[in-house]
Amino acid sequence: MKNIKVVFMGTPEFSVPVLEGLIENYNVIGVVTQPDKEVGRHKEIEFSPIKKVALANNIQVLQPVKIKEEYEEIVKLNPDIIVTCAYGQIIPKILLDLPKYKCINVHASLLPALRGGAPIHRAIINGHSKTGITIMYMDAKMDSGDIIRQKEVEIDSDMNVGVLHDKLSLLGRELLLETLPDIISGNISPVKQDESQVTFAKIIKREDELLDFNENTIDVYNKIRGLNPFPGAYTILDGKIVKIYKARIEKNLTRALPGEIVNLYKDGFAVKTFDGEIVIQELKIEGKKKMDSVSFMNGIGKENLLGKRMTKE
Repeated sequence: MKNIKVVFMGTPEFSVPVLEGLIENYNVIGVVTQPDKEVGRHKEIEFSPIKKVALANNIQVLQPVKIKEEYEEIVKLNPDIIVTCAYGQIIPKILLDLPKYKCINVHASLLPALRGGAPIHRAIINGHSKTGITIMYMDAKMDSGDIIRQKEVEIDSDMNVGVLHDKLSLLGRELLLETLPDIISGNISPVKQDESQVTFAKIIKREDELLDFNENTIDVYNKIRGLNPFPGAYTILDGKIVKIYKARIEKNLTRALPGEIVNLYKDGFAVKTFDGEIVIQELKIEGKKKMDSVSFMNGIGKENLLGKRMTKE
């Protein structure tokens, strides 16, 4: 398949195995990724993970600020197919119509469920028992094109977003490489998405990371694992931001205000929720390193924890 010219569009770490698979099996003639970012106090320039892979393989990199206005260089490449995976911008129609084998996308959900920019996080936060990868044709609307192929992944009750992210990333590579020969040969039967079944996975914002202990225990638990390890769910204790990375559920119906620390266990401390307790097992206090809750309790003194309250402000 080295005679097939591919332009790849992607940005984050999730897309790296997909690009690497394409480089190994096809002629990747160009990579399109988001512009470099300034990070840290010293505003050092940081390349996207996809740009690093492209440069390491001597592949031309294009970084349009607005691809809807800056697409001419991509047109000049005249690819046979465009493959996108977590690129981060809507692709203009002129590019969708350009390649012989069209423009396809690798999306981390079982469409039409969880269209949008945070399908992996939202699958866990929403309590889904399964998700997967969809290979689809792209059209003008976000994640709304015809489905070419899908593969499911079970979401275990203790799985966090980091584990699911890595699993789906590798599955995306695998399913894409299985599907591309059939796309090129025309041996596919795309299926239109059922618009009545559409749900959305909005990008995670700062306010989405805040824990609300007035919610049911399972919802608090799902948010914690759905944001672990990135970006991390948080609450406020004694005026400091506390990120919560790992927890478990206790069904005790202690009489207390939601957010109040009500019990101490061998593996952590319990916070009252609407219908039970959530036992915090791993956390990070503002200005300190991540630690297990036993170390935290020993440092602060267990007797000083009971009765304190974790709040939203």
